[in-house]
Amino acid sequence: MPRDSTVGFVGLGAMGVPMAGCLLKGGQALLGYDVSETARERAAEAGVPLADSLEQVGRDCGLVVTMLPTAEIVREAALGAGGFAQALSKGDLVVDMSSSYPLATRRLGEELAERGLGLVDAPISGGVPRARTGSLAIMAGGPEAEVARAEPLLGHMGKVLRVGALGNGHAMKALNNYVSAAGLVAACEALIVGETFGLAPETIVEVLNVSTGRNNSTENKLKQFVLNRRFDAGFAFALMQKDVRAAADLSKELGLDEPLLKDVIALLDQAGASLPPGADHTRVFEWLERH
Repeated sequence: MPRDSTVGFVGLGAMGVPMAGCLLKGGQALLGYDVSETARERAAEAGVPLADSLEQVGRDCGLVVTMLPTAEIVREAALGAGGFAQALSKGDLVVDMSSSYPLATRRLGEELAERGLGLVDAPISGGVPRARTGSLAIMAGGPEAEVARAEPLLGHMGKVLRVGALGNGHAMKALNNYVSAAGLVAACEALIVGETFGLAPETIVEVLNVSTGRNNSTENKLKQFVLNRRFDAGFAFALMQKDVRAAADLSKELGLDEPLLKDVIALLDQAGASLPPGADHTRVFEWLERH
């Protein structure tokens, strides 16, 4: 495969595999990698071609997408020992689709620029179902020329929303997930209070969804994953907690003191201390029931 037309995809987890699959369906030459052998096996079963190492990804690909859990892991994959950026060539581009920390993203951009490499942050919203259908919302930040270079590739995975400078994508993702988390908590509390008073849970959801209380959780989570107690919406509680923490940390670093944001992250930190590892984010309802 020609290097300039081959994309590396680092991070083949629950979101990464269907996203890589959308690129393959779009005819994109691809080379994937994950440190987890289990993830690699699942990706191979899904038809994703695999590299043997991060170094091979950098050597054989002119553009690298990362879909990893944290900013620290993104930086280590890129610039750590054997990282892919060590093998990239001047003029290559990195597109970080992870939920990273915005100020860390800007620092990483400076480090990559010293090597002649570009960086676009392009985090996503939509979860596994929309990753499978290529209908994610993609918040792309970075220099206009680099975002334009990444946009055709990103278009295979969803709708690209240009949000400005490098780091703005990750800031927007953190703020979006804060608003989403606050909406989920409010919806769950409304269910608990309403049912305790005597309202039928199904009635609560039905009325919310035709009224001003409607939000993403009332529409897409309460009946589907909470009322039936499935709690398997496909997004880990720990990831929601991390994203809201990023929003709270950003607010603090900017010298702001947003009261509801502080309350929401405090609540999520309390819930996270008692929920089981790997719990779905909708299990916050169970924690709220007990408190």
